[in-house]
Amino acid sequence: MDTLGGARPLRLLLLLALLPPLRGQDLSVEECCDKGVEWANKNRLCASLPLISESRECSMTQAQCCRSQLEKQSCSDGVEFANVREECDSHIDKNSTCEAEYFKTCCHCCLLGKAAQVHGQSCEPNPKMGYQCGIVFRACCGKGQEGIDLSIHDYAPKKEPVEISKEELDQEDPYLHDGCRGGGPCSQQCRDTGSSYVCSCFVGYQLQPDGITCEDINECITGTHNCGIGQTCVNTLGSFRCQRDTSCGTGYELTDDSRCKDIDECETGTHNCPPDFICQNTPGSFRCRPKLQCMSGFIQDALGNCIDINECLSTNMPCPAGQICINTDGSFTCQRISPSCGRGYHLNEDGTRCVDVDECSSSNQPCGEGHICINAPGNYRCECKAGYTFDVISRTCIDINECRRYPGRLCAHKCENTPGSYYCTCTMGFKLSADGRSCEDLNECESNPCSQECANVYGSYQCYCRRGFQLSDIDGISCEDIDECALPTGGHICSFRCINTPGSFQCTCPSTGYRLAPNARNCQDIDECVAESHNCSFNETCFNIQGGFRCLSLECPENYRKSGDTVRLEKTDTIRCIKSCRPNDVSCLLDPVHTISHTVISLPTFREFTRPEEIIFLRAITPTYPANQADIIFDITEGNLRDSFDIIKRYMDGMTVGVVRQVRPIIGPFHAILKLEMNYVMGGVVSHRNIVNVHIFVSEYWF
Repeated sequence: MDTLGGARPLRLLLLLALLPPLRGQDLSVEECCDKGVEWANKNRLCASLPLISESRECSMTQAQCCRSQLEKQSCSDGVEFANVREECDSHIDKNSTCEAEYFKTCCHCCLLGKAAQVHGQSCEPNPKMGYQCGIVFRACCGKGQEGIDLSIHDYAPKKEPVEISKEELDQEDPYLHDGCRGGGPCSQQCRDTGSSYVCSCFVGYQLQPDGITCEDINECITGTHNCGIGQTCVNTLGSFRCQRDTSCGTGYELTDDSRCKDIDECETGTHNCPPDFICQNTPGSFRCRPKLQCMSGFIQDALGNCIDINECLSTNMPCPAGQICINTDGSFTCQRISPSCGRGYHLNEDGTRCVDVDECSSSNQPCGEGHICINAPGNYRCECKAGYTFDVISRTCIDINECRRYPGRLCAHKCENTPGSYYCTCTMGFKLSADGRSCEDLNECESNPCSQECANVYGSYQCYCRRGFQLSDIDGISCEDIDECALPTGGHICSFRCINTPGSFQCTCPSTGYRLAPNARNCQDIDECVAESHNCSFNETCFNIQGGFRCLSLECPENYRKSGDTVRLEKTDTIRCIKSCRPNDVSCLLDPVHTISHTVISLPTFREFTRPEEIIFLRAITPTYPANQADIIFDITEGNLRDSFDIIKRYMDGMTVGVVRQVRPIIGPFHAILKLEMNYVMGGVVSHRNIVNVHIFVSEYWF
């Protein structure tokens, strides 16, 4: 039989504390244990316990001390709960953990100890309850007894180690040498470490400097309470409570959770209803209802007496019109009234009173035509209507002609008389004002009389047209379109073609190769080569011409290569091939042709050709040998159809220039290739020759 019982955790801690320091490590068993206790105090759990050493013994010690500290804290909380609440069932812990079981065990053991003290029983627990339960039982029982000796006789703070055999340990009282027996010297909780004892406090208390006494923690001062806004913290032993700042008011009471609860005065007997009344509770108050109920027609007073109701004094008249109300005991009666009326009066529909007879409302018109009947109480009188006057001869009312009586003073323009009145009218172009007399200008433009634009003038209006239209001479209202293209200057409006539109005109360009300029009148050539809208192949070169483009495959002949100085001008494109002989090719070296160039030029159709037009300028480049011994000769060798072109030599800015001229008109579209030669002649022999092939495109249109 194991005599240690429930003391295993504490005794294991005692045995571990007696072990020597761990070998090979810097931390002792005491340091490992202190780390476990520190973790438990800080986190209130032993999960994810950080290991401070790789030693297995240190890890075991750290975990065991952490669990032991948690068990002690849970036990202290259970004892405190039992002391404050006097019960354990209201504590709800959703997590079923060992700490919750220790809380419940210590709470129950404390209640058992307090019950033993109340019934005058011994504070020595049954050993079968377990070691820890016995300590709690003894502490809670001993705290309630007066004159009980909590000290342990022959107690010494530092015990000498005594060797006790296992047989003796099994036979002796397990609590004989427990320094905490009977509660020990500690005021709340005591733990025997074997060589000494350690005092601790319940939750809500703190240990004093003497190491024995526990003092209540004032959570309201330390700020560790959780009272919200509108609540005041009130300190209690071992805990605190939150109290509302404002009272609940009459008829309510404050609950433990700071809520206002209605007081049932009828149930508590705090009402003041007389014996003949029944108490009925209401929120925040109560009502006394009499046991005896009054019959219809009576009302009950505060003393329960039945008093008659005078229905005749109520705001809602109980009797119909023409009758008088007479009150009776518990009810009322109605009596009819029958008055008599004089001349000019008669009874009303209800027969309750006399009312005036309106003679003027009669259909026979007592005053006759042209008169006004004015009713009076019990009588009536006749007067002429407005716009009529009384004729003493005929003794009738006759019409007044206001337009003749007040000429020029009633209306601004025209006055028209009517029976009993008159009205004013205005001449054309004006309308009657709000006063019915004045005339103001009529804005005829609001009715849109003109086909386009309207300008209101005083007494009339004027039509005019928008730009591009002219007013019709026939009706002066309609607007007719102006054909700008048919005007004498119409041919100069657009550079290509003019199209008339309603109120304007539109310039157009040829369908392909041109686009309208930003001024919307001139046509601009589209450079398909730059816009990359051409369809030339990879081996072809795109050359722009007026109104289109040409794809030409210009390759350099044998012994020639393309030069990197290929230029692109505004209206010409030039590809230059320079001689590139193979080594030891004598015939190539002796060939006088040094460069072969290809260029493209676009020309217009000169319909009025009066003089030669200079179109190409060939600037001669002087060879490396002395120029004063050379003569430069320009010539057109091929492609000069109908002798439309010639070439002349000219000296410009110290250079020799060959000028190609067009001497005859050419009607497009037209394409010709002129082969031009620049020959450097020395001693009658051509020493240097440059060939220029000019592709000439003559366009049908030119802008």
